[in-house]
Amino acid sequence: MKDAPTTVAASRSLTRTLEVRTARYTELKNITAEVARFIAESGCRSGVCHVYVPHTTAGVIINEGDDPDVARDIETTFDRLIPHEGNYRHGEGNSDSHIKTALTGSSATVFIAGGRLALGRWQAIFFCEFDGPRRREVMLKIVPDPLAS
Repeated sequence: MKDAPTTVAASRSLTRTLEVRTARYTELKNITAEVARFIAESGCRSGVCHVYVPHTTAGVIINEGDDPDVARDIETTFDRLIPHEGNYRHGEGNSDSHIKTALTGSSATVFIAGGRLALGRWQAIFFCEFDGPRRREVMLKIVPDPLAS
């Protein structure tokens, strides 16, 4: 993954765009370390981090990140429940990807506490590729708490 430069907006919010490269048609890619690095570099001690995927065939989820088999199980279950080949009407051949994205959603918000992601013990942030392999973008926005120093 490669990240673009950070910009500072007038509202003190910070943004960054991560570049994510995927290798499979359906792939959950753990991006927690990249998001955590952005928060550490920002100096934000308290606030929220918004994670947004600006694609219609990719999404983002928060789920178990300690055991990689969980992500693989999610991938295979999506593919079993919503197969690539189906009686779809969309002409591009990726209707399954749009449906999977509708189920995951395109954004997640994580609290920042003590300068770190306030994720649960086993939680991680996953970029969800449903039409790969591709190069994608994930947009991050940190909004510090107004009274936080």
